[in-house]
Amino acid sequence: MGTYAQERAKDLHYLTRDVLRELPDVCADFLRAIEPTTQPLTRYAYACDLKLFFHYLVTECPRFADVAIVDMTPKDLGRVTTRDLHMYLEYLGLYIKNDAEITNAELGKMRKLSSLRSFYKYMFKNMLIEKDVAQLIDMPKRHEKPIIRLEIDEVARMLDLVESGEAMSERQKSYNAHTRTRDLAILTLFLDTGIRVSELVGINISDVDFSINGFLVTRKGGNQTILYFSDEVEQALKDYLKIRREITAQPGDEDALFLSLQNRRISVRAVQVMVKKYATQAAPLKKHLSPHKLRSTFGTNLYHETGDIYLVADVLGHSDVNTTRRHYAAMSDDRRRMAAQKIRARDDPKPQKGDS
Repeated sequence: MGTYAQERAKDLHYLTRDVLRELPDVCADFLRAIEPTTQPLTRYAYACDLKLFFHYLVTECPRFADVAIVDMTPKDLGRVTTRDLHMYLEYLGLYIKNDAEITNAELGKMRKLSSLRSFYKYMFKNMLIEKDVAQLIDMPKRHEKPIIRLEIDEVARMLDLVESGEAMSERQKSYNAHTRTRDLAILTLFLDTGIRVSELVGINISDVDFSINGFLVTRKGGNQTILYFSDEVEQALKDYLKIRREITAQPGDEDALFLSLQNRRISVRAVQVMVKKYATQAAPLKKHLSPHKLRSTFGTNLYHETGDIYLVADVLGHSDVNTTRRHYAAMSDDRRRMAAQKIRARDDPKPQKGDS
């Protein structure tokens, strides 16, 4: 049995293989070529994006209607035009999948076009097509959204809700009685370290070292690092571990730190639901609260305290500091405005008419 990250990578490998069975051979060749420089989740996302693109070609473009997806060749793909790709971006805005309406805003369209660009770049570089039409399509313009985060009083209210169970339904209170200590440990860990939800669910008991108040975490890119936590998190984790060590986990999850009520390693989805339950009660006017918003809360607080964008990038695990700067640039503006109010060119106010 490998680590959580290794098991997750194995699952993604099999999922990607299942998708590739429905696609032309050139797609498998493409993913094989990019394997040394990409993560399993990226390759799975690429495979799913390509599957959607091929489905669009055979259902929405009449000249491809008689070609089976698995039989499509690079020569067929060389017949795709810029008009086809512009129509594809429009199609992504609203389409039907499994009898459900699917929508994509700018970010979703950008990711799917990026996958297609990488695929066409591979084919052009390997002389499988004569021209790379995907490079001629401009990326959709991304509209930056303001960072949604919890204020200090909202954080305090959320943690109080976990401890007290107030404002919950009777059913929620019954769950809270069993999960209160675990949930408090998870939330304080989010707020104190800015950890990603995918990283949090992968923590093992053996990864935690109270002698340094730190734990080993496998980052998004597969690298491992140590994150440190405060005395408050230390106490929350120790309280939870007293309970956790009395629980017999399901086979394979014996070392998992956070368990579900089924005594299995807690899932990303379960953590998302839990965070939303507490956060929306603490801040009802803020919609779509998620573990990532707790990460934003941590990042915001750290940047306000230190003003060090490189430190924030390092702790959050951003490989490119420009990613961090883009998200927290607005706070730099706030600090500059504050500075403008702190400094006066003159010590005394300008004399008014009539003053002697």
